[in-house]
Order: sequence, then structure tokens, then C-alpha cells
Amino acid sequence: MTGMAARYLYLTRHGEASSDESQLTDAGHRQAALLGERLRGVPLTAIHHGPLARAEQTARLVGERLDGVPLRRSDAAGDSIPYLPAREELPPETADAMLGFLGQFSAEEREQGPGLAAAALAEFTGPVVGDEPCHELVITHNFLVGWLVRAALDAPKWRWIGINHANAALTVIRYAPGRPPSVLLFNDTGHLPAELRWTGFPQELHV
Repeated sequence: MTGMAARYLYLTRHGEASSDESQLTDAGHRQAALLGERLRGVPLTAIHHGPLARAEQTARLVGERLDGVPLRRSDAAGDSIPYLPAREELPPETADAMLGFLGQFSAEEREQGPGLAAAALAEFTGPVVGDEPCHELVITHNFLVGWLVRAALDAPKWRWIGINHANAALTVIRYAPGRPPSVLLFNDTGHLPAELRWTGFPQELHV
């Protein structure tokens, strides 16, 4: 009888993008290459990436350093609003700011996002069928990383807001049979030199 094995989900945000988000910057190229070097010793079986250019370019650059690991485009790994909270779910002192932030996105983004977020949970999380652990990389965007980390910690659905991820940083979540998910690593930039860390964050949040 076939059993279940652990899934190790490696998450990253795409490399730094140009102001119009149409391509990676020179820094973004370097970040992606260094992330690929960081992952060379990991037994990855797939690199999933969102459909936007900045995620696809990051995946290609990472993949060039990982011999034979296939690239797989996934709409579920795209840039979307994973959950729209009602005002009563939010802390009263921050509700106006949070709802104002979400209101800047298009109706299409707000309507399609929850379905894509549910698809990401179904596609990328939980133990896998079989006897061998599975190691997969998902190259995505800030909001989806926050959503998947939030889900792993069983936090309230609105709490994806405020979980921020630097470009090309690394997060690892383990989904083992019979155990709750474990966040083994979060927003690790150890493979990046100081000048390439914390891009994607406001300057006042650089550590």
C-alpha cells in the first residue's frame, strides 16, 4: 500500500524588478543566480513559477544553475490578493489602513485572487503520496509567500497582510504526515551580499 511522505516547499519572491515590473534589474539577475547557487545541493524535483515576466526570468536564472530540474509555469503561483478580509476581522486600530491598502488594487485582482490562493494551497502544500520526500521550489510574489506562511502557522486568514518577503530570499516549509506544518526557514538572505539584501522592502525596514 502506498504511503505518504514529507513535502519540503522552498518559497522565494522573484528577483528585484524594474519600475514597470516588465523585467529583472541587474541586481535581480544577480539575486536569482545566487539563489540558484544556494540551492545546488537541494534535491529539487521541480521549479514552479508564476506567469509574470519577473517570476519567469527568475526561474530561468535559478534553473540554469540546477542541472535537469524542470521549470513549470503555474497560474496559482502568480501575483494576486489571496484574501479580502471584512472590516470586523481586522484590529480596529489598523482596519482603515489595511482596507485602504487593499482598495488600491483592481476589482479583477481582488475577485480572482482568493481562487488562485486556494489553488496554490491545493497544489503546493501538504504531504505527498509515496515513500520519498518531495522537494519543490515555488518562485512567486510577496503576497502569496505571506499567504502560504500564514496557512502553515494556522493564523487568521487576514494575517497574510504584514508578512513581507525580500527579493530572492528563501523560506522553507515542511509538511510531514501526521504533523502540523513547520516553518523551517523564513526570509533568509544569507546567500546574498549586503547590497542585494532587503530589496522590495522600504528603506526603514532594512535590517
